[in-house]
Amino acid sequence: MALSQSTRFGMATAFLGVLSFLLGVVGELKKPPRGTPVRGGRGVVVCEFPPDPTVALGALSAVSAACCAGVGAVAVFFPYNGRPVPRKALFDYTLLYVFFHLAIGITVAGIATTAWGTARASEAMHHVRNVHGDPGYACPTAKTGLLGGAAFLNLDASLFWLLCLMLAGNVREEYFDDGGGGRAVADEAPTC
Repeated sequence: MALSQSTRFGMATAFLGVLSFLLGVVGELKKPPRGTPVRGGRGVVVCEFPPDPTVALGALSAVSAACCAGVGAVAVFFPYNGRPVPRKALFDYTLLYVFFHLAIGITVAGIATTAWGTARASEAMHHVRNVHGDPGYACPTAKTGLLGGAAFLNLDASLFWLLCLMLAGNVREEYFDDGGGGRAVADEAPTC
């Protein structure tokens, strides 16, 4: 039996989110604790770092998180079985509106933290700028836990996208049960 379109979108979103998480955690675990200081002439220290996949794994984690968000966002608005639901009808449901924007915010935070921890603040800069004027420099690597924390943010973002897919499915069901017109889902506020 074939999987439905919504199930395939959900599985793709979950797979990419878990992949981003695993790449970030493995990148954090593979990071060497420090480089080897080599004393050069004129009182400088040149840091030699062992080859490690941290930069590549961090970049792949960020790309995977971006793909997860892209699939999740497309899945919310995708016209399942050729039957589209208007954007206004989707966002009239307050929970979907809130969780959609939370998913975007957490995704941006996760990707930005992953990219920052990979490129600017950590590994790439330590490997490129490896000559230091302080003779007592110990050649540390970047802060421990930054890439792992970003991996957890990316996993959280994928879970928020999955929640959005479930809420969009509820809105879609209500919209078509009502005959395709009017409000998609009435808010649960009591009437007097």
